[in-house]
Amino acid sequence: MRIGLLTEGGYPYVSGDARLWCDRLVRGLGQHEFDIYALSRSQRQEDEGWIQLPPQVSRVRTAPLWTAGDDGVVYGRRARRRFADAYGELAAAMCEGPGGPDGGASAYGGSGTAGCARTSGGSGAMRGPGAREGAVASDGVEADRFGSALYGLAELARDEGGLVGALRSEGAVRALERACRAPGALRAARTARVPDLLAVAAHVERALRPLSLDWYEDDGLDSVDLCHAAAGGAAALPGLLARHFSGVPLLVTEYGVQLRAHYLASASIEEAPAVRALLAAFHGRLASEVYRAAALITPGNTHARRWQERCGADRAKLRTVYPGMEASRFAEVGESAEGSGCADPDTLVWVGRIEPAKDLISLLHSFAEIRKDEPKTRLRIIGAPADGPEGATYLAHCKALAAQLFPDEAEGVHAVGDNPVSFEEIGGPEVPSLAEAYASGAVIVLSSVVEGFPISLVEAMFCGRATVSTDVGAVVEVIGGTGLVVPPRNPRALAEACVALLRDPERRERLGAASRARALELFTVEQNIAAFHGIYLEIVSHSPVRRLVVDDEGEPLPFGVPAEAHVPGRWTETRLMATGRPRWAAGAPVRATLSVPAGEGA
Repeated sequence: MRIGLLTEGGYPYVSGDARLWCDRLVRGLGQHEFDIYALSRSQRQEDEGWIQLPPQVSRVRTAPLWTAGDDGVVYGRRARRRFADAYGELAAAMCEGPGGPDGGASAYGGSGTAGCARTSGGSGAMRGPGAREGAVASDGVEADRFGSALYGLAELARDEGGLVGALRSEGAVRALERACRAPGALRAARTARVPDLLAVAAHVERALRPLSLDWYEDDGLDSVDLCHAAAGGAAALPGLLARHFSGVPLLVTEYGVQLRAHYLASASIEEAPAVRALLAAFHGRLASEVYRAAALITPGNTHARRWQERCGADRAKLRTVYPGMEASRFAEVGESAEGSGCADPDTLVWVGRIEPAKDLISLLHSFAEIRKDEPKTRLRIIGAPADGPEGATYLAHCKALAAQLFPDEAEGVHAVGDNPVSFEEIGGPEVPSLAEAYASGAVIVLSSVVEGFPISLVEAMFCGRATVSTDVGAVVEVIGGTGLVVPPRNPRALAEACVALLRDPERRERLGAASRARALELFTVEQNIAAFHGIYLEIVSHSPVRRLVVDDEGEPLPFGVPAEAHVPGRWTETRLMATGRPRWAAGAPVRATLSVPAGEGA
């Protein structure tokens, strides 16, 4: 079949999100044809270029999400009225709170956000910052208004040739202002000043740039059998429009929920309460519409699944598909007799990206407690700082704390002192590879306070290592009883768990073997590819055929396009007639080719 793979800020570019799993998916499904539709995030990303693409990628179309020049489109009076109506409805859906005036209060900027819709499938409260962001229920009316307005804007962009200028116009800001001042608007929205309105309008314009692309007609997304969005948010927008304009089914995969990512990013930025509330509402409405329109949704873990259910996803549409990772990279460490034993039974290892969410401060304080019971223990912190000044600053802070807590020690007056904590990076002389990083210690430690899918934990499991982790994100789901789990921000509990494993080599060995077996069963590339192959066939089998198959008399032929028609081979002899022309106006049917190539059967 022909798949339209939709990405934002990642594949096929050298850097970015979802790059590795998208590449593994495409390479693993060589029987299908892939068209890549990619939105880039920066000029730097575009300058870095693409990775080498496999032959099953037949087409790549890209567009910059980070910039958009004036499209030069001048609307007439009727088009301006259509824009004012549609954008006004979009703004009203963003501003209107659930349950009447004020929309309820929340800790998120002091107002309700109306961000997500609750369904009967929702269970449990959201964990993490999203819970306090006030993603509360809506009655569904605003969601319908948002979707109708979104598709109205898309139709206008298609008819007039673009939407960028209109979204940047004074009329857009005025429509947003009217919605904020309307009765029943969010409390924080009513406090919005002109700079706040300009900031929100600019953000919405950037988010809606995919509406102005020419991807939806003339052998674009209208010609694929299935759209697969590698994320929610902007990546899924082209899929929404392909479904709206051409009836193409949409599959949405979220290994990191976009709405949660927005909440986390917003929490670290100084913004006015009105801006926070309105942008949270916009992204919440967009997430709800994506989940409503998707044929199936594939979260990467139960933690992501709970977020999706809370934001309106139907449980019947959800299929959990764990990320696939290359187990072969860690086979030597995990399987060989030399690799199964650790280089130093008194060493703890932490591997990851150094940033505040990893809470290395608590880890260092925990290590101080460990040293009281096990003085010979060492801690190796292996990883590079996160991009930007924040990562470098946090690394410097951690090094200063380590120097303060653990002054250089020496066995005698003539020996050189040595700090029991080391900071290293992959590729250095001490740690030439990632597998050797995990092999260098007895216990792998994860101390995060915020985590989605813990990739470093899975890598440690592939290496057959015992682990001690904090209970955040999908950690418990990934570990499944093969490691020790403690509460986050609890250095004493973390220390006690590490000491227990350091003192019990047999237990470490049992847990390590069990964790490797679990990782090989659930988290390999092969299981990921097999799962998506089945999901593709399931979606296509339930989707309406967009071409009419007729018999020798010109009558519709039931089951005329079998599933086998989506793969190469001489499976069927059919007559095809485009559904755009009624049979009585089409004349004699035209005989189709005997061999139906991949992608032509739907």
